[in-house]
Amino acid sequence: MREMKKAEERRNEILDAADELFTQKGFDGTSTSNILEKVGIARGTLYYHFKSKEDIMDALIERYTSTMLAKARAIAEDKSIAVNERILRVVMALNIQHENGGQEIMEHVHKPQNALMHRKIQQVVMNQVPPILTAIIRDGIEQGVYHTPYPYECMEMIIAYTNAVFDDDLVLMTDEERAARIPAFIFNVERMLGVESGSLLYMMQMFGKDGEGSTT
Repeated sequence: MREMKKAEERRNEILDAADELFTQKGFDGTSTSNILEKVGIARGTLYYHFKSKEDIMDALIERYTSTMLAKARAIAEDKSIAVNERILRVVMALNIQHENGGQEIMEHVHKPQNALMHRKIQQVVMNQVPPILTAIIRDGIEQGVYHTPYPYECMEMIIAYTNAVFDDDLVLMTDEERAARIPAFIFNVERMLGVESGSLLYMMQMFGKDGEGSTT
């Protein structure tokens, strides 16, 4: 007799299997039958938890987002790490493309038919990321590292800019143009935080080799 599993456990099994398959075969190359076979369940069981393959992907995105935000908060609260390093680690933790399967998820999100999901992720980023970074900036202000009367507003502006300009869907530019934006962006971040020119250039590494700094 087949073991009866709790709904949440079964749901996570489906998500884990789909995540692995999407990474290996791509979203379009994975069928619901592939997922059924990997988990070893009937089609009715799959549809009890998810309406479609797209619904599974949406749930995966939500899970990735929740995990990354939790990781970012943990880093931000670790005062044993220098403030500059904390900011860098938080930003890196929030880049979904650095996660296993993240590239496939981002390709899915950026498809025109998934504009609503893209917007939902941007809303999460704009509402939940600035407070995480602001806590670090306030620590830096207390330590005399940063000098700004507007810590939250600075972080909000920075997140808004990165998610707009470094998002392939919103601003069309060549790789060369994108690369040129990065030092200009950091230059202005330095002005906003009131730090010495060039002191934040090390943060260019958060954009990676391809200038990918956006979390969405």
